[in-house]
Order: sequence, then C-alpha cells, then structure tokens
Amino acid sequence: MTSSIVHRITRSAVISIQENVQETLQPVLKWAGGKRQLLAAILPLVPDRFDFYAEPFLGGGAVLFRLRPDRAVVSDANAELVNLYTVIRNDVDALIGALRCHRNEAAYYYSVRNIDRNPAAFVELTPVERASRTLYLNKHCYNGLYRVNRRGQFNTPFGRYRNPTIAGADELRAISAYLRKADIDIRRGDYADVCAALPAGTFVYLDPPYYPVSGTANFTAYTAGGFGRAEQERLKLVCDDLDRRSVRFLLSNSSDEFILDLYRNYRVDVVQARRPVNSAAGGRGAVDEVLVRNY
Repeated sequence: MTSSIVHRITRSAVISIQENVQETLQPVLKWAGGKRQLLAAILPLVPDRFDFYAEPFLGGGAVLFRLRPDRAVVSDANAELVNLYTVIRNDVDALIGALRCHRNEAAYYYSVRNIDRNPAAFVELTPVERASRTLYLNKHCYNGLYRVNRRGQFNTPFGRYRNPTIAGADELRAISAYLRKADIDIRRGDYADVCAALPAGTFVYLDPPYYPVSGTANFTAYTAGGFGRAEQERLKLVCDDLDRRSVRFLLSNSSDEFILDLYRNYRVDVVQARRPVNSAAGGRGAVDEVLVRNY
C-alpha cells in the first residue's frame, strides 16, 4: 500500500488538459455523477499499460467509452442499465426503431414511467422495450435523474423540456460497434464479486455513488438498496483486497472528511468538477471531488 499523498489539481490545470481531449464515443445517458466532466482529470492518471480493464460501477460509461479497451468486464447493480447496454450491443437497430415511438407529453411520460408499478405488465416487456423505456425516461425526466424508490420503481417526475433529444442513431450504432468488436463482458451484479475475480495486471476504475457532503446532497438511489456509509466502508475493504493482489485501482468520490480519512493510506488528488445533474440549481456548479489510487 502506498503512503498517503493528498494534493489539489487546480481548475486551470484541468481546463488545459480538457483542450487536448477528444471523445469519439459519446455516452448515451445523462447520468448523475457521470464522468464526462471529470475525464480531463482522470485520463492523465490512467496507467500507460494494463492487461485487462474493469469498471464495476458502469453508470453512463464515459470512462469506458473514452479508453475503449480491447478486453474488459463492466457491471452495474442496476438491471435496467445493464439491459440497455446489452441491447445496444446485440440489437441496436431494433432499439433505434423503438425509440421513434415515444412522445414528449406529460401524460404519456407517466404512463411509460408507471409500467413498473404493475409487475405483471413490466415482466412482459421485451429487452428492447425495456431499453427504449430507460433511454426515453432518462432524456425526458426532470434533470436526467435516474432515481428509484425502495420498491425499485422509477419515480423522477416529467422534465417538461421543449425539445429533448434522445441518443441519435449514429451515437448508438458507434457504441454498438465498439461493444461487438471488443471483448466486453457486460454483467449485472455486486461490485465486490467482480473485483474478487480480477487477476493481477488489471486496471479498475471505481465510480460508486458518492458519499453525500451534506444532508441535501444525499443521492444514492440508483437501486432500491441505496449506497450508504456502510457500503462506502465495504468498498474500502474491496480496494484493500485489490491492492494486496497487485490490481491497480482508481476511485472517484466526494471530497469529504470521511472519505479522506477512509483512504488516508492511498494517493488522493482533489479535483474540481461541474455537476449539471442536481435537483437544486444552486448545486450545479463546480465542486471538489477526489480521485484515489494505489499506484
């Protein structure tokens, strides 16, 4: 385990890096905590060489789609998210066709959103219909928040956007082509199970739901179980195990005393990121975050 190093990457340094970053694959989801805003800080910290890539909290996939590794395992606990990426890989043209049927109307939005209130109806949806529903809700719900209640039911209200744009056919086909060409194992499951099976020589990017820095910033409802303090502590133990097995990891999280203390024996960079996905407009500016690594 490396000794603790905490330092700050300034905003001006991040901007200078961003000017040299060109993305060729765009994430199709607007995702709370998505890493498009932090790529310029993440990319210089990625190891030059690694044998295998893993991303156990896939979310919007910004890091995966920027690195485009040839071999990887990616996973998420959110079943609808995993289904979406699987459909994009396996049946993208059917998904593109299904997306054309949706309407930007409140009554229609709630009828689509509320399908999961009827388990018998939800289970009858095909994988393509579920993927289409996920993308539609993501681009038409309030502020792009993927949020579920304790029953696992999507509960974000209608966004009332004048002309929302669902991912275009070219974007979807580009991601589909990458996922089919590369050896990418897409799984639904617990991050700890994925990490436990990774061999030495793997590089892991970990992007868990962030630890809330205030009582009003608590958003971990990507799945019905949430991701509280105990889960943050369990994740730290997983990181310790990765370190013991010579698996390099890079982890992002909020810049909070609890997180800084939890990872005090690792290298910690404090960076700034803009967070456009926030229920309160005042919370969408630049915020401090941390990047933790064991190399």
